[in-house]
Amino acid sequence: MIQPRSIVKIADNSGAKIGRIFKVLGGSKKRYAELGEIVVLSVQKAEPRKAIKKKDVVRAVVVRQRKPYRRIDGSYISFDENAVVLIDKAKGEPLGGRIFGPIPREIADAGFQSIASKAAEII
Repeated sequence: MIQPRSIVKIADNSGAKIGRIFKVLGGSKKRYAELGEIVVLSVQKAEPRKAIKKKDVVRAVVVRQRKPYRRIDGSYISFDENAVVLIDKAKGEPLGGRIFGPIPREIADAGFQSIASKAAEII
């Protein structure tokens, strides 16, 4: 359950490390984002000499959440952290070339096949 003002880890090599959510896309009254949903965030911490800088406003896809997520088969999956992957606003492609950590298969089902293909581990 990701909501505005949530602090998230950024799980790609775009240069950003930590971000703060300030909008959940999907309607004016939408409060929470779950796996595979798009959010708008501000970069709080970034690596030097990379494409993404501190204070940049970017879009991202939620790839890990601490709240247990119910799958279609009735099982639940949860992670140790809230994490996102930065995407391009126009095309929806990931900005980084690598994705770190495990990615649930719901990301590919949500239409982000390129994120799932770059991930090292699919759960």
